Amino acid sequence: MKHQARKRFGQHFLTDSAIIDAIVRAIDPRPGEPVVEIGPGLGALTLPLVARCERLTVVELDRDLAAKLRKNPALDVVESDVLRVDFGALADRLGGQAPGRAVLKVAGNLPYNISTPILFHLLPWAHRVVDQHFMLQKEVVDRMAAEPGSKAYGRLSVMLQWRYDIESLFDVPPESFDPPPQVDSAIVRMTPRPQFEALDLPRFEAMMAVAFSQRRKLLRHSLGRWLEEQRFQGEFDLQRRAEEVPVAEFVALARALLG
Repeated sequence: MKHQARKRFGQHFLTDSAIIDAIVRAIDPRPGEPVVEIGPGLGALTLPLVARCERLTVVELDRDLAAKLRKNPALDVVESDVLRVDFGALADRLGGQAPGRAVLKVAGNLPYNISTPILFHLLPWAHRVVDQHFMLQKEVVDRMAAEPGSKAYGRLSVMLQWRYDIESLFDVPPESFDPPPQVDSAIVRMTPRPQFEALDLPRFEAMMAVAFSQRRKLLRHSLGRWLEEQRFQGEFDLQRRAEEVPVAEFVALARALLG
């Protein structure tokens, strides 16, 4: 019986073989590498991945799909909401003799309705990840890779570029899926930066939410008040809009708040 895509899970199954081949080439999995696929669905990407890396861990929320995936002995199936998965523990389990090191390659066609929460959920474990390749809504990929001064530049841009090098690889049209989504998609590569400023992540996230809460106004109307509440005594130019501030300056401000 054909599996019916479930709207509540944001399911759109990739069917274009040329696109699938291009994604697998971009991920470039090697035998023995710990690879984790989020949202394997019907296995369009799963099967060519496991053919390259020999064993694959998949995270699938849909109970029916998880049951089908378990029939493949080369797959380790984690039946769970990805937002509940501890990727640090997963890296420890899959990394063998490499405790604490970056070992995971993470990939997947992420559900578009919760793609941003998933990206933020993965942030604390970036140091355990070699790279990430995701299918996302093109608009989201544009925001992830946006430069200061552009309309797409925002909280997502700053928080992800602080920790990753972001590269938009190629676009994927709606007709590559069944059922077709109502938006264009894109493949993004996220490579954790080896050198980065350590931050208080929850506080950084709160700061960025405030900074971009009133995009059309100068920062003194939003971030300025928040910094006063934090009793910040340093200097920061608040006579700008948030979209004008480079990532490095936001990160430096977050570092200064650590004292």
